[in-house]
Amino acid sequence: MIQLSIRKIGNSLGVILPREALDALKVKEGDSLTLTESPEGFRVTAFEPEFAKKMEKAAGIMARYRNALRELAK
Repeated sequence: MIQLSIRKIGNSLGVILPREALDALKVKEGDSLTLTESPEGFRVTAFEPEFAKKMEKAAGIMARYRNALRELAK
């Protein structure tokens, strides 16, 4: 487990990732990360454009069939 601190960066707040985390994520300066919520908490992964397109499409489907999905969840 690695404990991170939230730091002020300009007018924003940010987290500095240690080299081990960057290496494990296979990212470098300028790359994008994705933060997703999971049952265990939040998950950070390297940004994948194809996954982002699929999630955007899924969000549209879920919005369109919101009532049906709510009934199925009961």
